[in-house]
Amino acid sequence: MMKKGRVFSGARPTGRQHLGNYLGAIRNYVALQDEYDCVYCVVDLHALTSLQETKALRVNTREMVLDWLAAGMDPEKSIIFVQSHVPQVTELHIILSMVTPMGWLTRLPTFKEKVRQQPDNVNYGLLGYAVLMAADITLYKADIVPVGEDQAPHLEFTREIVRRFNYHFGKVLVEPQIKLTEFPRVLGIDGVNKMSKTLNNHIEIASSPEEIRERVMRMVTDPQRRYRTDPGRPEVCNLFTLHGFFSPEQEKEIEAACRTAQIGCVECKAILAKNIAQAFAPFRERREALAAKPETVGDILADGAARARVIAEATLAEVKEAVALP
Repeated sequence: MMKKGRVFSGARPTGRQHLGNYLGAIRNYVALQDEYDCVYCVVDLHALTSLQETKALRVNTREMVLDWLAAGMDPEKSIIFVQSHVPQVTELHIILSMVTPMGWLTRLPTFKEKVRQQPDNVNYGLLGYAVLMAADITLYKADIVPVGEDQAPHLEFTREIVRRFNYHFGKVLVEPQIKLTEFPRVLGIDGVNKMSKTLNNHIEIASSPEEIRERVMRMVTDPQRRYRTDPGRPEVCNLFTLHGFFSPEQEKEIEAACRTAQIGCVECKAILAKNIAQAFAPFRERREALAAKPETVGDILADGAARARVIAEATLAEVKEAVALP
């Protein structure tokens, strides 16, 4: 079957992945493999913009890739590698930075947010983060980039850089298209903020059934439902969003029982915890088998980097020829 084109996506090495990572990105990565030529990258250089993250880079990379592989990302179907293992990306980053107006960078909402988060470490890499992301995407001539809505401005920024570069030097780079992820924003167990390891409001997909149950039981539900006999409001309950994915056959029954106070939040949580644990049982088994062979992840990443470098070298050669570098 003829594939539609090339997909690129990168993720910072954050270690063991949580439900938000899985529902928002990983399951889409897996699904896209049969339709597209996929290039998936652990963007370790991006992580250097936050100095406290560097100490655990290697461990976090391995743990994240273990989750990727166990979830179904297939190195036979996709290129899976580490960003810094293909140094051509840094060279393209420099070249693209020469056609990037400073104003474009400072107006990006993600840059402004990072400045608020780390006001004592507003470094050059943080300012150029979006240019490096553009280099990631364009180096592999990606046609499609799957992103959440919060990352859409970055992809539009990449498209602007491509248009500007191609205007000055000829049509060399591919202008990528946005593919928005389908799952809604996944809230953490606090019911307020996006699921995040930083906020410790997450549920790791590699957790044991006992760990999953402990986390789910702490989840905030409908704040107006104070007693077991109070009718619930599934539309404002974070649990119900997850039931839609993990309890599809029970979803309507759970909704009706919640609205009529036939079940309480504790019972609702118990059902969800059981279903999440069951859904990830095959994943946990595959992950354990992979983890027992520590050389496997290294071999997969080395092979992925070698395959990625073939594409990267060809693209960089075209770019250098276009800008007339000697």
